[in-house]
Amino acid sequence: MTTTDPHPRQADAPLGRYRSTLWHPGHRIPTIGLVLIITLVAFEFMGVATALPTLVADLHGGRLYAWPVAAFTAASAVGTVVGGRISDRRGPGGPMIGAIALFAAGLLVAGTARSMAILLVGRVVQGFGVGIEVVVVYVMIGLVYPRRDRPAAAALVAGAWVVPSLVGPLVAGLVTQAVGWRWVFLGIIPLAVLAIPLLVPVIRGLPKHEPSTGPGRRGLLVAGIAAAIGVSACTAAAQRFTALTVPVAVVGVVLLVFALRRLLPAGTVRAGRGMPSVVLSRGLLAGSFAAVEVYIPLALTSVHGFTPATAGLPLTASALGWSGAAAWQSRHPDLHRSMLLRVAFLLVAASLGGIAVIVWHWAPAWLALPVWAVGGVGMGLGVASISVLLLGLSPVEDRGYNTSAMQLADMIGTVVLVGIGGVLVNTLGSTAHPSVPLFVFDVLMCGTAVFGAMVPARRTAG
Repeated sequence: MTTTDPHPRQADAPLGRYRSTLWHPGHRIPTIGLVLIITLVAFEFMGVATALPTLVADLHGGRLYAWPVAAFTAASAVGTVVGGRISDRRGPGGPMIGAIALFAAGLLVAGTARSMAILLVGRVVQGFGVGIEVVVVYVMIGLVYPRRDRPAAAALVAGAWVVPSLVGPLVAGLVTQAVGWRWVFLGIIPLAVLAIPLLVPVIRGLPKHEPSTGPGRRGLLVAGIAAAIGVSACTAAAQRFTALTVPVAVVGVVLLVFALRRLLPAGTVRAGRGMPSVVLSRGLLAGSFAAVEVYIPLALTSVHGFTPATAGLPLTASALGWSGAAAWQSRHPDLHRSMLLRVAFLLVAASLGGIAVIVWHWAPAWLALPVWAVGGVGMGLGVASISVLLLGLSPVEDRGYNTSAMQLADMIGTVVLVGIGGVLVNTLGSTAHPSVPLFVFDVLMCGTAVFGAMVPARRTAG
């Protein structure tokens, strides 16, 4: 099947400033439903990070402190693969409803857990559901909205993270203090259930699905499980990198290499023309940015004496820059996406280079806010452009697989690069004296973004 746009009149609309149809009567319900889903996932993500110390202490799970996040991430990797596969074989409607139900069930299990083991079961169920949801959201965007509305839809997905990023930790903290950490999970369930009736009429109106005929689709579930185990192994090894954890890291890397041969388009590592380069770009862009962002609060608190609250301000500036840039590109759907992605990489590279300077005690720490806001602008332009390129290059029946590959590249790129940062901090310095390792790491990530800028201009156009 060729990649044809289901809305040819809209796709061929005159060039120039464009007003999307996302909130027109015919699209309003799916838009509300999709925004609600992403917003709930974002609130849950930010809320759990805030409530984690309290819930771990309450359940006496100090030795398993990192595992609520690790279990969620590993299950998301499997869910991403499953969601992509089922969407390609049967369409996105069933997976979307099932994913919301799993997400709600996981919230219920975690919110009522009386032991750390039960909490981890809930987190696994949540992560599996969220992995499916994220893939299916992009598949539905490709089916529901015209081609020229896809930049606006990508901006909406980015914008759905802004409010949770700004107020999510505060709300979760207040809820934890006032009524307990359990309501960080339980309070989201009614809103998750509300999304189902919003999406049912949309699902019924989707075009008839044509099953995938793409090659090399066997063994994806096994590969997804291998990726989940590999991600968990690398995360555990990076948290406490010693001679004893080296074999764990090696096993994790071997499993990831095995899994990615199945889960990513052929030629991704070589930046093959078209889809492989689009997927690789997502891993390089998101991985380098997120890996540095993890260590910005460490640099500001340990080197410059910031409080935990003020150390997070650059992350807020980044979220605002991301949302603003995503909104701007949505009003210009005819921009050359490959070139815009190259600009995005260069903006992120400049931002990473700026953070490399700020890790020294003599540098003005306040520069972290504008510098990281520039990085957010690059991410807003880049992530949206990658999504538009991916949907444009994917045959309808293979959008699930390609979207899954994009999300996995993002996830695994981030895990691996964050792990490298952790190893450098532990071997070249410490969390109390992180300037040298963070400078080396930030320069390395800047180089990664510069390399990424060389890929889009030549190879993502197909």
